[in-house]
Amino acid sequence: MATESVLYPSLIAPIGHVEPVPRRIRGMLAGRVVFDTRRALYVWEWQSYPQFSIPVGDLVDGELRDDGHMEQLGAGPAHRHTLQVGPEVREGVAWVWGEGAPGALRDTVRFEWDALDAWLEEDEPVFVHPRSPYSRVDALRANSRVRVELDGVVLAEADTCVKLFETGLPTRYYLDPATIDWTRLRHSDTVTRCPYKGTTSNYWSFDSDAASHEDIAWTYDFPTTHVHRIAGMTAFYNEHVVLYVDGTLLPKSADTERT
Repeated sequence: MATESVLYPSLIAPIGHVEPVPRRIRGMLAGRVVFDTRRALYVWEWQSYPQFSIPVGDLVDGELRDDGHMEQLGAGPAHRHTLQVGPEVREGVAWVWGEGAPGALRDTVRFEWDALDAWLEEDEPVFVHPRSPYSRVDALRANSRVRVELDGVVLAEADTCVKLFETGLPTRYYLDPATIDWTRLRHSDTVTRCPYKGTTSNYWSFDSDAASHEDIAWTYDFPTTHVHRIAGMTAFYNEHVVLYVDGTLLPKSADTERT
């Protein structure tokens, strides 16, 4: 049941949940195809998003070596393996599910995401982690007035915005650059990536007389096609600023990792 301070839908997949992936999934390392499968599974080892688990029989150019170590992961016990593809060796980056894990995972392997150079869904690259089939990301134009303050300083005032709705996260309010007081913001070198929205182009911090607030705003200059309306616009972390929407002060949400 929703509470008064939570203004967005929660994630619904429990830890240990397993579902089929209706897409061709490939993994690349050092220019070689490690696996190519149409039988991948989504497995939720934590609630925020799933991982891909790949049938061992669908490895194309790779060898798994058992490290002799078993660990209890989110979905159950798994045996750690080292991956070798030609001369490339990745120590301890593969987990083959053992007895006690959900039955559908038997004889499948979950690779550490960063152990591979690239992941493909059909012929499109996937970044950071698999996109959850239960998550939506929608960018909608809105005639909502938005005011952003921090430590008593007004950082932005806008009469319109693009609202970005993403399952499990607070609504983000993307503002036109002309509505932001850039003289109060300090550019940051931070870069983040999102499998739904793409790679950020810029981050900004704010230094007040009271404190320094790092990375409170960001921009996607070239977002994914699904959320093209936010291109070149800037959003502030609801969690770190004072945010008024249509004259109403929004409650602050708990800190989140994704933008």
